[in-house]
Amino acid sequence: MSAIDYSEKIPNNVNLANDRTLQRALEHWQPRFLDWWREMGPNDFASVDVYLRTAVGVDAQGWAHYGTVKMPDYRWGIFLADPIADRTIGFGDSFGQPVWQQVPGEFRSQFRRLIVTQGDTEPASVEQQHRLGHTCPSLYDLRNLFQINVEEGRHLWAMVYILHAYFGRDGREEAEELLARHSGDVDKPRILGTFNEPILDWLSFFCFCYFTDRDGKFQLKSLAESSFDPLARTCRFMLTEEAHHMFVGETGLGRVVKRTLEVMKETGSDDPQEIRRHGAVDLPLLQRHLSFWFSSSLDLFGSEISSNAATTFASGIKGRPDETTQYQDHVCADSSFEIEVPDGKGGVIKDTSPMRNAMNEVLRLSYVKDCEIGLKRWNMQIKRAGYNFELKLPSNRFRRAIGTWANIPTDLEGRPISREEYDSRMPGWLPSASDKDYVKSLMQRVVEPGKMAAWIAPPERGVNNLPVDYEYVRLN
Repeated sequence: MSAIDYSEKIPNNVNLANDRTLQRALEHWQPRFLDWWREMGPNDFASVDVYLRTAVGVDAQGWAHYGTVKMPDYRWGIFLADPIADRTIGFGDSFGQPVWQQVPGEFRSQFRRLIVTQGDTEPASVEQQHRLGHTCPSLYDLRNLFQINVEEGRHLWAMVYILHAYFGRDGREEAEELLARHSGDVDKPRILGTFNEPILDWLSFFCFCYFTDRDGKFQLKSLAESSFDPLARTCRFMLTEEAHHMFVGETGLGRVVKRTLEVMKETGSDDPQEIRRHGAVDLPLLQRHLSFWFSSSLDLFGSEISSNAATTFASGIKGRPDETTQYQDHVCADSSFEIEVPDGKGGVIKDTSPMRNAMNEVLRLSYVKDCEIGLKRWNMQIKRAGYNFELKLPSNRFRRAIGTWANIPTDLEGRPISREEYDSRMPGWLPSASDKDYVKSLMQRVVEPGKMAAWIAPPERGVNNLPVDYEYVRLN
């Protein structure tokens, strides 16, 4: 295991002290990062003590230390997974050759664009969640929010290190721009649309963690296959931290379902208005939130057919998740992929694309399959409680803004429909203004240790073997 040096101004396991030029550049960027955190992070909670985990190593066992810290004092740093001895390129035209320790000149622009896009999502989510602490359903949830926030900040550091260390002046300028853009800013928004969506309530937060952070998982798994070994090692460790973010989303939504089922049993009714009168989230309302955040995340994978996707795969820049274990053909020079596309007449036809051009869609379909796991679990809860209601993911054609289905009106099952029907039915498919008002009314802060808001059930266990009623955040 590579130990992390916390005696340095910037904690790291990359021997930063041996590269004084790089160290000075990052120490010059560090105050700007802290200014951004103070302005755009959960700044109203800067003085409170929070029970957080901090990385102390990069292997799977015992990699984190837990303790109480004020968030501005959190030690953000640069951590790469240990190198894999004799690692070779696992896909594309250079399959089987040694991985790269530097970026080949002909691929610099593609690598930089991918790294900047990934890096831009990390501070964006902190900005989106900027005010959520004021309506936390429990101290347990508040602590989880802050854990995600500080780790997204560390993931920004991970991408900034790569930019500074391997991309020279261009990389340093891009690192500055990562702090200049802001989520939802009219003049300088974040790069990807989903990261400009406001997250104003905890139901949306749990959906974001479940769906949008899961997109992050798949992007990081793809980059962890990269032929550029420092990037691959960076992303492998980021995935260790990212798992907690999706855990927060899946268990949070599961607790919402559990509490709703309790209220349905107590009242003897599944009527949405009756459920709302008792301060819980009715299942149709939850379904509309799932449909919104799932469909918002689909475009993050790009167009179904993409020459850029073909180039990044062929060049060894970005592979498929678990490339070496899940696939037989790692070159994909002659294989094809069948995809359904609109026929221009209100119907659907099958089309065939070279496999390399369809890599975005391969990734998206793997993501959809992964998303379905949580819904199966929640639907089992509902079925066991004796109710005939099933939560579903909408079609990956629904509400698309990018790709072959962009701006094609479909119903939730992906069937093309008229624009008039689409517009008239949309209020029943996605959260309405009244839905949002109701959810907002539920967002009352609960900060007594062990207590939960009325709309969510307690977790099954606390953090790091501590009890659920532990004072995870010590508010002044």
